[in-house]
Amino acid sequence: MSTSPTTRPSESDVAPDAARLHAALSSSARPPRPGPLSAALTFGWRGMLKIKHVPEQLLDVTITPVLFLLMFTYLFGGAVAGSTSEYLQYILPGILVQSVLFTCVYSGVALNTDVTKGVVDRFRSLPIWRPAPLVGAVLGDSVRFVLASTVVVLVGLIMGFRPDNGVAGVVAAMALVVVFAFALSWVFTTIGLVLRSPSAVMNTGFMALFPLIFLSNIFVAPSSLPEWLEAFVDVNPISHLVRATRELMDGGAEAAHVALVFGEAAALTAIFAPLTVRLYRGRG
Repeated sequence: MSTSPTTRPSESDVAPDAARLHAALSSSARPPRPGPLSAALTFGWRGMLKIKHVPEQLLDVTITPVLFLLMFTYLFGGAVAGSTSEYLQYILPGILVQSVLFTCVYSGVALNTDVTKGVVDRFRSLPIWRPAPLVGAVLGDSVRFVLASTVVVLVGLIMGFRPDNGVAGVVAAMALVVVFAFALSWVFTTIGLVLRSPSAVMNTGFMALFPLIFLSNIFVAPSSLPEWLEAFVDVNPISHLVRATRELMDGGAEAAHVALVFGEAAALTAIFAPLTVRLYRGRG
């Protein structure tokens, strides 16, 4: 039985293949790894692009706040404060807080959606700062908070709301609400990583917020409530935020009240931001 000799490619045959392979590979330097801030801003812009392609997401920050403001002012203003104009002066800062804080729930819903669709797994494979998708998403949601605040204030001005502290007071109040909402969003991102579906995150978020929102000083003065309920309202962090917001708009803000809100926001961030990052990393 004869065997044919094995032929090996000559060096002249290998050289052209190696040259073609080398030409196909990029000869430029490897691009630098993006920094934490750059990566976070990129993911924040991703959130803005999602709104661009699905503008229906803005309904909760444009239509809903207007409906709440109109209904509560004209349905209950006369009964609560004697006139709708007086009640508008009282309730608008509260509606501002309510509208922005309800929007925080969608931070957890969006994150849970990315998790259930496998998008987070792709993010984890990228050579970026690991918490960048989380920080960027919350930063992107802050734009929604600003938009919701602006809509409430503009509609209120059309209805006759007149802040005693002018533009400076309104801007300061809006900034305070956005800072607190940024901190509260970390609570819902934690929930978004714990629960299994976006609908569960949404239901849980609103179930947690509704008692805190309505058992606060948004709609009526705490002094008009039963003593046991007034005691709860007085320690409710949302009541603290609404009180500071009203004071900033009226021009009589107390530094202690504003500092309390900043302290509560810092505490929420310090607790839930690291917890969110830990749960995020634990999914790998």
